[in-house]
Amino acid sequence: MRFALAPLFVWLLLGGDYMAALAVFLIASISDALDGFLARRFGLGTPLGAVLDPLADKLLVGFGIITLAWLQVLPLWLAVVVVLRDIVIMTGAVGYLFATGKLEMTPLPISKLNTTMQFILVLAVVASYAGIGITPPWLDLLVWLTLVTTLASGVQYAWIWSRKAQRET
Repeated sequence: MRFALAPLFVWLLLGGDYMAALAVFLIASISDALDGFLARRFGLGTPLGAVLDPLADKLLVGFGIITLAWLQVLPLWLAVVVVLRDIVIMTGAVGYLFATGKLEMTPLPISKLNTTMQFILVLAVVASYAGIGITPPWLDLLVWLTLVTTLASGVQYAWIWSRKAQRET
């Protein structure tokens, strides 16, 4: 469902309909939480779901951050850092796969915190522009916290995977 909602979310943001964009983002976020809860509670997790779930998160939140930066609502440099972090992680994962012939991706705690911060940031910004929510000083704090967790998780992934690659090759 999040794969379908991500383009709708971006379209609504680009059209300036922040209230509808907020509703779509909330529906997507709630479905993500419900999906994760059901998978853990009833043991319904699958290898495909383990790949698709974070990808859907990245599409929704990543495109949200990029679109909000495009609209000059979020700083462009933050969108660049978020995208570069994901490119570095994906490039490292592909390189590791080619070097070792295997790949097991388990999210790091800092990465989960980073995803949560990105969700909160997008939610807060869209809610603020929809006339609901927090004031700019708090939004600035969320931007900086998101930057810190994005950089920290990117560095931690690079460190862990480079050490694994050294041991495997």
